[in-house]
Amino acid sequence: MSGQASLDLSAIRQEYIQELLDERHVASNPLDQFRAWFDEAVKADLPMVNAMTLATTSQDGEPSARVVLLKEVDHGFVFYTDYASRKGRELDATGRAALVVYWIELQRQVRIEARVEKTSAEESDEYYATRPLGSRIACGASTQSEVVRDRETLERRFAEAERRCGGAPSRPATWGGYRLIPHAVEFWQGRPNRLHDRLLYRKTAEGQWEIVRLAP
Repeated sequence: MSGQASLDLSAIRQEYIQELLDERHVASNPLDQFRAWFDEAVKADLPMVNAMTLATTSQDGEPSARVVLLKEVDHGFVFYTDYASRKGRELDATGRAALVVYWIELQRQVRIEARVEKTSAEESDEYYATRPLGSRIACGASTQSEVVRDRETLERRFAEAERRCGGAPSRPATWGGYRLIPHAVEFWQGRPNRLHDRLLYRKTAEGQWEIVRLAP
């Protein structure tokens, strides 16, 4: 042991006493089941209800994770970012990613494993146009994930981008959406005595969804 003080978290406990998750009463498609849970999270007025952790890996297997915001659920899970960022480079290199959505107040978690594709330019343009002006300007001012000298440098770039665009910035070619198309989705519901409910939807060789229960 080093001389550094240890942070002992062993006494922290959480009891899970809310809902159950029964395979007889869930949707046959995980995207429909996700929408149902998401609607319940919205009705519960949870903060940052669309926040999710995105995990990627580099080509040599180095993992990284960060929180992004879910913007659409169609036949996949859509978010937007800088294609030249670290996550963008890793998504383009491997074509694979994982997501975790955690609604602690409902004692629910969703884990998603997926292949990744970019949204169309039209989809990216459409979403970009809905963003606040400052956010759109920042897309052209920031080289995401690259080293920047200091805060003043970043603010100067923003001011320069604001002057250039004249209040009507265009979507940079390096900024747009990704759609994660799942092949495995696990729904986790906290239960008493740590006997949690875990239902895994997984794609069969025939392209259908099967539901299996996992031990907690």
